[in-house]
Amino acid sequence: MLLSAVVLKWLGHACFLITLINGTRIVTDPFNPKIGYPSPSVLAHVATVSHEHFDHNNVGVLKGQPQVLRQAGDPGIKGVRFRWIATSHDASGGRERGKNAALVIEDHGLAICHLGDLGHVLSPAQVKAIGRVDALLIPVGGVYAIGPREADRVVRQLKPKVAIPMHYKTPALALDLESVKAFTEGKADVVYAKTDTYSVSRKTLPKETRIVVLKPPR
Repeated sequence: MLLSAVVLKWLGHACFLITLINGTRIVTDPFNPKIGYPSPSVLAHVATVSHEHFDHNNVGVLKGQPQVLRQAGDPGIKGVRFRWIATSHDASGGRERGKNAALVIEDHGLAICHLGDLGHVLSPAQVKAIGRVDALLIPVGGVYAIGPREADRVVRQLKPKVAIPMHYKTPALALDLESVKAFTEGKADVVYAKTDTYSVSRKTLPKETRIVVLKPPR
């Protein structure tokens, strides 16, 4: 039985449980619980890793022996396309923190983009490679990835229907990042969700970019 939407559940930091319309469960960038959030030990069919840092590559904590995609590969799910776009973890071409990969998941006409620990504003070639985005999962907390100003520019570059901030300071997070308010301040269409989950469907997407701040785990 098919679902009516792609469901995004924020597990903390850059980790999301993405449930596709056919029920396939994808977990992005699972973290080591040393960062402060509860362990993301959920059932997954596929795990994706944008880069090999301990707060993004803890695939061993996941249940179900998922197929792991590390900046490459396609699990061959019928009707679903995975695309990786090479980026850097810093603004120096990766010389400071190494490489990063953005991931685009296309499912039943919906495009979900997870930027990992993107460390720079995108080039025109990267914007073209990413293409149309319905839901953008974007770091906004700075320090180890782009901060509020760069994130604002990336949102304007990609023009997603929905932008969901991630990788920012919350009460549970032990890392010293900026808060989400530094990114949302002054913006018109911002929704602070009462839950950690957001459903993406063609019927409910806004016409212009809406920022949806999900409730962080404790």
